Amino acid sequence: MKETKTSNAPAAIGPYSQAVTMGNILFTSGQIPVNPSTGEIPDGVEAQAEQAMTNVKNLIEAAGGKIENVVKTTVFIKDMNDFAKINEIYAKYFTEPYPARSCVEVARLPKDVMLEIEAIVEL
Repeated sequence: MKETKTSNAPAAIGPYSQAVTMGNILFTSGQIPVNPSTGEIPDGVEAQAEQAMTNVKNLIEAAGGKIENVVKTTVFIKDMNDFAKINEIYAKYFTEPYPARSCVEVARLPKDVMLEIEAIVEL
C-alpha cells in the first residue's frame, strides 16, 4: 500500500491517510469542503460542493491519476434536500459514462460541513 499526501487537499485530522493506492487503484479518504490553503469552509452548499470536489480532484492528480478514471464515489450529505444543488456541481466534474455512486444523508459531518465526498479511482 502506498500513501498519497498533498498540500492541495486538507491534511488528515486523525489516524488516516488522505489517500492510498493498492495496485493500480486509488482510494481517497472523504474530502470535506475545507480550503487547504486557508483552512476556511465556504458558505452555502454549492460552494461547499465545489470545494469538496476540488479537493477530491487534487488528491487524484497528486497520485498521478485523472478524475476521468473515477469508478465509484460516495457522497455523504447533511440534508437530502440539498441533493439537486450538490448534483449540479458534481456533474461539472464527470462525463459519461459516469462513475457509480452512493449518496446518503448523515446526521453530522466533521467540522459541521454540509457534505463529504470520497472516490475510488483506477490509475
